Amino acid sequence: MTREFELITHVLCPYVQRSVIVLSEKRIPYRRTDIDLANKPKWFQDISPLGKVPVLVVGKRQSLFESAVICEYLDEVTPGSLHPEDPLERADHRAWIEFGSGLLNGIAQLYSAPTQEEFDASRNRLRIRFGQLENRLGGGPYFSGENFQIIDAVYGPIFRYFDVFESVVDLGILENVEKVHMWRDRLRTRESVRKAVSLDYPDRLLAFVRGRGSYMSQLVACGN
Repeated sequence: MTREFELITHVLCPYVQRSVIVLSEKRIPYRRTDIDLANKPKWFQDISPLGKVPVLVVGKRQSLFESAVICEYLDEVTPGSLHPEDPLERADHRAWIEFGSGLLNGIAQLYSAPTQEEFDASRNRLRIRFGQLENRLGGGPYFSGENFQIIDAVYGPIFRYFDVFESVVDLGILENVEKVHMWRDRLRTRESVRKAVSLDYPDRLLAFVRGRGSYMSQLVACGN
């Protein structure tokens, strides 16, 4: 039976990008509906218990929330797999996917930090985390070698933040992490990753950061 998919999204959400990348990699047709998270429609609140995006509506039966769940479901119901076959390696990927979610939290702390002191503390924590990631990576070009997998879909949006931020601010976070840079460069050129956001995404993201009233808001305003 053919399934119909609708993905409920927000234009800036990195977790949405994960789902969009997997949909693209698996060549799954879907309909996308963007919402304003500051003014959530009633119907969205009915299908998203946590009030977050993405939400995947499957046919007329059910909605799924949480990007990790959505990505795994899409992988399971379509031919081929974007997960390793080996159970231990698959579990390792899931652990580093969670690590990636922690990086996203750290990035949010960075651009929301109200003072330079808190900004510097967030920046140092991210430096340490990317150093840990550097120690885990192998020879590339992707996380586990030649094949693009779900974990690569997770880190593409993370690196995109730095592509945008570093266009106006020298953050000095991704230093001395050669393998991270190689992975980042490969993901940047992947069609599914490139097309997971709109062309005006950089402008929207920088406008969002400028509006935060944070220490980084001042840096972005000066650099842009």
